[in-house]
Formats: sequence, structure tokens, C-alpha cells
Amino acid sequence: MRKNILITGASSGLGRGMALEFAARGRDLALCARRTERLEQLKAEIQREYPQCRVFVRALDVNDHQQVFEVFEAFREDLGGTLDRVIVNAGMGKGASIGTGHFEANRETAMTNFIAALAQCEAAMGIFRQQNAGHLVTISSVSAVRGFRRAMTVYAATKAALTTLSEGIRADVLDTPIRVTTVHPGFIRTELNEKVKKVPFIVDTETGCRAMVRAIEQEGSNVYVPSWPWAWMQYLLRLLPLSQVRRFS
Repeated sequence: MRKNILITGASSGLGRGMALEFAARGRDLALCARRTERLEQLKAEIQREYPQCRVFVRALDVNDHQQVFEVFEAFREDLGGTLDRVIVNAGMGKGASIGTGHFEANRETAMTNFIAALAQCEAAMGIFRQQNAGHLVTISSVSAVRGFRRAMTVYAATKAALTTLSEGIRADVLDTPIRVTTVHPGFIRTELNEKVKKVPFIVDTETGCRAMVRAIEQEGSNVYVPSWPWAWMQYLLRLLPLSQVRRFS
């Protein structure tokens, strides 16, 4: 069992939801995000509901790459010298159509969702290689399978890059005790998309995070959640003409 679990971007949305699900399973947690007041509230909630769980929280801006390495190492010490699973979850969805004057928002999304994710993967894998054990989990998206328009353009591109990065890491550690899982959530209602009204097959945060945690525990390579409809929808998205795909964004 992966007992000691680190989750980035844990103050809200999918990160918070996964933390609650893992706490219910009796895991010890290392939770980090920029908004420490929310982390403290989450810690208090978990310890109230699941007093057997140890919970450590630290401030982390994943775009401060040196801080990523420092915080991961500090969490490893907090948890007795071992990290069993690291979930690279922190991300954002700012942006707009390319060429419409929103380069800074698009750049920020690209830096947070890919370069900062690379830093998190480097920090996690450095620890796992030292331990010769561990489970790296990257949170990608169903949008990684195709190009999307408007605010999704850069977001989808970063998630495609993260999926490919994860596969490369997985290839590098095949036949070792280190596992790499890429989770591709479908549409799950969170703060990130709460203003978007028309979204097909969307589920609430609790349902989505429960499906994500079940998939993570199985430690497959590439998983699409909730499995209905996204396990088969990802194949359809790859085959649809672009004129049909654009309806999803």
C-alpha cells in the first residue's frame, strides 16, 4: 500500500477532493499549494473526520522551481524519510484564442501546466530513484488527445505535453519498482470551470475525485476517468473531424 502521499495544488478542486478520498482510505498526506489558509482548513477537516491520518501542509508556488525540490524533500522528512506516491496536480486554465492579445495568460498556463510539472516530476523521480520505489501520478486531461479552441487551446497543448512526458518517464523506469500513472479526467466540476455552463458529461467534484483515486490505486499507465464515458470517448475524440471536436470547447 502507498501510505505516504504528496499532492500538489491541494487547496481546492481535484487536489482537495483527492486528499479527502485518500484520507478516507487511511493514508498519510503531504499537501501543498499557494493558499495556505485553505490548506490549514483542509487539514483541520481531515483530522476531524479521520483522526488516524497524519497531515502535513506547506506553502508551494510550483513556478518557483527551487522551492519545489525543497518542499518535496521537507515533506519526505515529515513523513519519516519516505514518499510513496507523488501526485502532480497543480495547474491552471487561463487563456484565450491564439493571436487575440492574451499571450501573458497563455504563457502563464504553459509555464504552470508543463514547466512547473516538469520540475515536480524531476523532484519526485529524484526521490523515487534514491528509494528505488515510488508511484508518480500526473494529472493530465481528456483534452490531451486533440487540439481545442478558445481558452482550451494552450491548456490542451500543455496536457498533451504532460502525457508524453509521463510516457517517457514510464519508459525510462520500466521493469523497476517505480510506477508512473497518467490520469486523464473528463469534465469534472471544479472552481476552474464553475463559470462554464454547457459541458457534456460533467460530474461533480466528489464523483470525479472518487473515480480518480480508484484509478490511481490500480496504478495503470494511462487512465481516463470517470470511465463512463471517457474510456471510450477518448477513442471517438481521436477520430472525429475537427468541426465536431470544436463543439467540446
